[in-house]
Amino acid sequence: MALIINIPKQKQTLLFFLSVLLVRVVECGIGVNWGTISLHKMSPSTVVDLLRDNKIEKVKLFDADPDVMKGLMGSGLEVMVGIPNDMLALISSSTSAADLWVAQNVSRYMVKGGVNIKYVAVGNEPFLTSYSGQYQSYVVPAMANLQESLAKANLVRNVKLVVPCNADAYESSLPSQGTFRPELTQIITQMVSLLNSNGSPFLVNIYPFLSLYGNSDFPQDYAFFEGTTHAVTDGPNIYYNAFDGNLDTLIAALAKIGYGQMPIVIGEVGWPTDGAVGANLTAARVFNQGLVKHVLSNKGTPLRPGVPPMDVYLFSLLDEGAKSVLPGNFERHWGIFSFDGQSKYLLNFGNGPLKNAKDVQYLPYRWCVTNPTKDLAEVTNHVKLACSYADCTTLNYGGSCNGIGAKGNISYAFNSYYQLQKQNPRSCDFDGLGMVTFLNPSIGECRFLVGVSDYAASSSGFRLRESWISVLLIIILWDSWLFLI
Repeated sequence: MALIINIPKQKQTLLFFLSVLLVRVVECGIGVNWGTISLHKMSPSTVVDLLRDNKIEKVKLFDADPDVMKGLMGSGLEVMVGIPNDMLALISSSTSAADLWVAQNVSRYMVKGGVNIKYVAVGNEPFLTSYSGQYQSYVVPAMANLQESLAKANLVRNVKLVVPCNADAYESSLPSQGTFRPELTQIITQMVSLLNSNGSPFLVNIYPFLSLYGNSDFPQDYAFFEGTTHAVTDGPNIYYNAFDGNLDTLIAALAKIGYGQMPIVIGEVGWPTDGAVGANLTAARVFNQGLVKHVLSNKGTPLRPGVPPMDVYLFSLLDEGAKSVLPGNFERHWGIFSFDGQSKYLLNFGNGPLKNAKDVQYLPYRWCVTNPTKDLAEVTNHVKLACSYADCTTLNYGGSCNGIGAKGNISYAFNSYYQLQKQNPRSCDFDGLGMVTFLNPSIGECRFLVGVSDYAASSSGFRLRESWISVLLIIILWDSWLFLI
């Protein structure tokens, strides 16, 4: 005790802040993004079991799908739910709409034995350059309304608002020179002020893969964590990987608006396994394992030594075969697990190699391929039709099935459609050009899938009805609000 009494006040203050930093390091954890834009969906309970078996305790969602939330009930997992960008305008202009959203998607699940909701994500990358500013003016008003709604529901202590930001919200040639884009500086300053006042972190998505994919001059080894011959020197600091450089650019940008100590959470980071050159199993394993090792080492970055992000959410848990491929075919292949919960490569979060999903209900083991006795001269339109419904992105340049030959490509397209149609015999006809086989036609890394029994068919009616009820209630409240003003 005498030693503590004799420590000068300034040093006591320093020790206090150091203890805060140490607590933050201890709490740093690895989570995953669970997207549901899939052609073949496992039941949410199976996915939750997959998370728990792999001791993944944090999960980020992009909405608050009722079936997913029901599957999370009683799981103990820490959950982030999301509000889609197209709802921001309404919530920003209507406190009633904000109240209703919180009631339907937060309060109803935060009961004894319910869902442990820690964060509500307000939009998803609303400042993305390609959106041309269409969402950015709604962010702060929506946050204000939602914060008020959480207060009314007595949830402000337990649930924090965050805004997932993309890395192109800030810019610089060197990390220490990081600034927010000029047109965003005022809005982001307001947003960060609100986040800070409510004890919320800054949420950012960082993708070294996209830097490599979009820039032929980007040094490949700088995207990983294995060391580089292209280190970036920034004054006294040296950067050996793009992740640290990007993160410190954000930290510098935050410092310039007066929030240099803002806690940071990485909302999305990962590497795809297919659909582009450089997107493969080996690269994904090296990147994600390097990332996990780097974050859990608590090294931090040159601007925040010893202080890693509070949490890091890998993107993503499962492949999503129905996602838009506008950014690239790789969009459907970010999962550390394939759509059926089978691990794609060795990855260790510190609890041993990933474990596969259990009790997955597959369709029978049979496939649809081209009939070798038929002339395929008229097959083009059939392939186009099949791929307009099913996911054929692995057949394109850089994909794992790109090199299996013309007949292999046709068979892959036929089978993808056949599995999507739950192996309906008629879906393998293609005017007599297709046939069913019981021999697995997979070639090397090109996997011909077998579908899973879709849980969603039995619950889709409920979800549709609930969705329409939600829309009608919001419209009613919106009309009432317009009448009052």
